Amino acid sequence: MKIAYDAKRYFHNRTGLGNYSRTLVRAMTSQHEDVEAVLYDSKSLERTFCLGRKAAGEGCDLFHGLSNELPRDILRANIPSIVTMHDVAWRTFPDMYKPWDRIIYDWKYGWSAKHATHVVCISESTKRDVMKFYQVPEERISVIYQPVQQLFYSPITREKAEQMVKDALGDLPPYVLTVGSINSRKNLLGMVKALHLLPAAERPLLLVVGNGREYRQRVEKYVEENNLGQWVRIETGIHDGALLQALYTKALCMLYPSFYEGFGLPVVEASLQHCAVITSNVSSLPEAAGPEALQVNPSSAEEIAEALRLLLSDGAERQRRAEAGYAYCMEHFLPEKLTQQMYGLYQLQVLALRRCSGVSAPR
Repeated sequence: MKIAYDAKRYFHNRTGLGNYSRTLVRAMTSQHEDVEAVLYDSKSLERTFCLGRKAAGEGCDLFHGLSNELPRDILRANIPSIVTMHDVAWRTFPDMYKPWDRIIYDWKYGWSAKHATHVVCISESTKRDVMKFYQVPEERISVIYQPVQQLFYSPITREKAEQMVKDALGDLPPYVLTVGSINSRKNLLGMVKALHLLPAAERPLLLVVGNGREYRQRVEKYVEENNLGQWVRIETGIHDGALLQALYTKALCMLYPSFYEGFGLPVVEASLQHCAVITSNVSSLPEAAGPEALQVNPSSAEEIAEALRLLLSDGAERQRRAEAGYAYCMEHFLPEKLTQQMYGLYQLQVLALRRCSGVSAPR
């Protein structure tokens, strides 16, 4: 099978969508010798209006939009199309987006979900959102979870992690880790308020890996007004997966009480490093974390603080939950399993078109 991929984020995005694209394509081509990947890194106008017919003209059997979007000419390309929908945050969390951006995302991403031959959602939660907001019938949607980068499936020793962290960030006190953009959806302010509820003698360092603008300023103002500076540290320049793996490994626990996620990739990354997780009881996060993660109401600083108290005060409980989370992720999110699910979907879509066209099935 010759698969066309919209690879803009494969080449130009170092975080979530880029990691998804690279992980999927590399796993697909390494596990299945019959798959030829054609990676299109096209300029904006061609990507939006011409890429479907270009892929068909170059003999591709299927077009896969890896990040919410298909080209507008895909309906005239006479090849099946799949779009991966990661989330619909512009609908579920509209306050984060400017009105014009929401209109553009509906025009691009909503149209793609409605017109794709098949939609892949990276969680059951995202599937429900796509069905709700874009009226896509359930039979045109498959849930295929998002694999994490390959390195996270091979945990490192704590000794190695401690040395890597020390080399990069110096000597750190015991810390709780959170990873992700600093915006209102990720709920860093709620985490800081929970930290404030703990007695000063019991507070760990909250190590934040991420960056932001206006919302970050709100958080930093709260930190300053409540004299929390010694307990909150923001690191904006960490893009190395190996260092991030070391940070997960050394952390007391992972704190991720987000209000909304398409999947919640950092939760899985942390769990695969035997790191206990505190996350939200909403959106896709219970799917990503599994039943043994501590799940809290993200709107309640008190619940977040209570979950922190439990894990920080009981090392045995923290270890038990960490090992249960690791086992859950190894069962549900192995890249070989997820890649095979996607490969099977490719085969079904290509076979269906060839049957309709009277063409022999691929061998």
